[in-house]
Amino acid sequence: MLEFRPEDIEKKIDYHFKDRMLLRSALSHGSYVNELKINTYPDYERLEFLGDAVLELVVSEYLYDHNPDKSEGEMTKMRSALVCEPTLAECAGEFSLSDYILVGRGEEEQGSRKKASIVSDVFEAVIGAIYIDGGYEAAAGHIEKYVLKDMDRKQLFYDAKSILQERCQKKGDTLEYIVAGESGPDHKKVYTVEVYINGMRVSEGKGSSKKSAEQHAAYEYLKREKDLSG
Repeated sequence: MLEFRPEDIEKKIDYHFKDRMLLRSALSHGSYVNELKINTYPDYERLEFLGDAVLELVVSEYLYDHNPDKSEGEMTKMRSALVCEPTLAECAGEFSLSDYILVGRGEEEQGSRKKASIVSDVFEAVIGAIYIDGGYEAAAGHIEKYVLKDMDRKQLFYDAKSILQERCQKKGDTLEYIVAGESGPDHKKVYTVEVYINGMRVSEGKGSSKKSAEQHAAYEYLKREKDLSG
């Protein structure tokens, strides 16, 4: 089982907890807490509930303030792109959050610490912990640093597969995703997916699931096309 290393993650996120038990709870999966014989404490779920609400409020406030020309529907779509599971898992990767998640032995063997669903939940739990420990401004600062920057890229990443699908349909092009390879043990599998348009390979992406790899592959193609178009 991993050890709780508060100093390491505090240094990475540039926030130091007054109450480190909040951070420990935020990082602890239920399987880890259940394996403790003594000194048990709450897992991340309650903090995730709070962090999810804080995240939505901060993102909503930011979009409202910075997009006076956007409609409610447009802002809702933008918010969805920023707070969805894949995007939050990507944000968490910026400070290697999965390296600090505490899971039980069985979950560790299944690779649960790297699953996007758990990583995104813990990301929200950390927001909840910061909110309790340091207040709204501290939590908002964390969200601005990891969620609200580089928004155009995150929007494109979120919409990549649907954008590419619509583009190909309009042009009458065929679109195909092909799994080109798998690597790593079963509990830490990495998939490589290639994108083919009209039978021609145009990009590839990697991910911990086929769906994630497809999303990355579509994003890489669209990003390159956008860069080439200036």
